[in-house]
Amino acid sequence: MITEEIQTTRVEELARAKVNLALHITGQREDGYHTLDSLVVFPQVGDRILVELSPRLSLDIEGPFAAQIGSNPSDNLVYKAAQLLSEHVPAATGAMIGLEKNLPVAAGIGGGSADAAAALRALAKIWGASPSISELSKLSLSLGADVPMCLEEAPARVRGIGEVIEPVSGFPSGAVVLVNPLIELPTPSVFKALEKRDNSPLPEFPTHFENMKDLAGWLKTCRNDLQAPAISLAPQIAEVLEVLSAQPETLLARMSGSGATCFALCATLPEAEAIATRLAESESNWWIAAAPF
Repeated sequence: MITEEIQTTRVEELARAKVNLALHITGQREDGYHTLDSLVVFPQVGDRILVELSPRLSLDIEGPFAAQIGSNPSDNLVYKAAQLLSEHVPAATGAMIGLEKNLPVAAGIGGGSADAAAALRALAKIWGASPSISELSKLSLSLGADVPMCLEEAPARVRGIGEVIEPVSGFPSGAVVLVNPLIELPTPSVFKALEKRDNSPLPEFPTHFENMKDLAGWLKTCRNDLQAPAISLAPQIAEVLEVLSAQPETLLARMSGSGATCFALCATLPEAEAIATRLAESESNWWIAAAPF
């Protein structure tokens, strides 16, 4: 049951990008959903959600990637999240929602799912509701398999179709460089190109990671099973990975999610920023961001 508390009138949330450090596709259910075993982190870069109380529900989208989103609010996951939560909060009236779209669209970093999760967190506050994470997680699964994992924005091992979420304690701090060659890569197309769907799960999970080098060493025994099919559809991904792998600060380079965004794992933010600065000078057609997690 979603309980109520004191309302506030204006809330801003950062919808952090979701980065799959490893992504193993372990099967496919009869309903078509794929099962997975993944390690995810949420660097401090993303879209922004601003919510204010209003007599009715509305959604305004701006930002560098706003043009890539359809103009019909009812098709947007943020709007759908607001409608869904309003059905479970008796005090819900309306809200004016602003979405600043800073992340590339169809990019494998959970932009839409992170937006929906951030909207749920913000709306719960302005409508004076205090749902538990468990309640929000169950509710949000109907919006998409990635939404529950984006609610807490903490390092986690994710299994099932995305609903089995195990927080990873004692996770080392580090940074990533995110690079997208500005290619939209729809997830269904990548899964369609996937040849083997019953792959092995993640290897034995360590009790803890000493540092980022330790984490990178373990990740090298893992995979992203969607990387090969994504490259078959967008060969530019291979070029991005080659460039990232060649940087001296890179501990590991891999594609996130279903692509086309790739990441370089770094020990520190200054190292990640050094890579981002160099690439920005030579690759003006790429979206590049460095952020800690």
